[in-house]
Amino acid sequence: MAQTWLVVGLGNPGPQYAATRHNVGQMVVDELAARRSETFRAHKANARVVETWLRPGADKLVLAKPNSFMNVSGGPVSGLASFYGIPPERIIVVHDELDIPFDTLRLKTGGGHGGHNGVRDVVKALGTPDFPRVRVGIGRPPGRQDPADWVLDPFSASDRTVLPNLVSDAADAVELLVDEGLTAAQQRWHAPR
Repeated sequence: MAQTWLVVGLGNPGPQYAATRHNVGQMVVDELAARRSETFRAHKANARVVETWLRPGADKLVLAKPNSFMNVSGGPVSGLASFYGIPPERIIVVHDELDIPFDTLRLKTGGGHGGHNGVRDVVKALGTPDFPRVRVGIGRPPGRQDPADWVLDPFSASDRTVLPNLVSDAADAVELLVDEGLTAAQQRWHAPR
């Protein structure tokens, strides 16, 4: 029986943040929407959404981009979960991850927030850390640059040559997670390539 999944791309609103490392989660849900030729529309839960399907006859996907700033992502996520009646185990949060090298993906369910304020707020709003996450590696800043500044910087020119493949891989990981489950997605994306 088909189920509904909420796929949330974390990031900050506005064009000044669109190309930054912190917004790679939103880039992934943009890719998922583009694959289905869908356009985001406003939702009363302070987010932009696309209602679509994994493929015809398969699970429904609600792709979402909160309109709030990263650190207060929880309100829109919990509002959408409530509106669509989606339990935490079917809420996939896609976000940037400092502690994973650039161009690397890791998937998990539960655990800590790793200092990621957007994930921290989603955990608080949902009342549980037990939701799947697609963690998109952005790496640590060079030298002594503050990580808070690093995540708000645009990707470097060399990173931008790889970024489309990384975003596409992360979108593939979301689709595989929905289609075959977390273990299958981890086996594909955690194996050395």
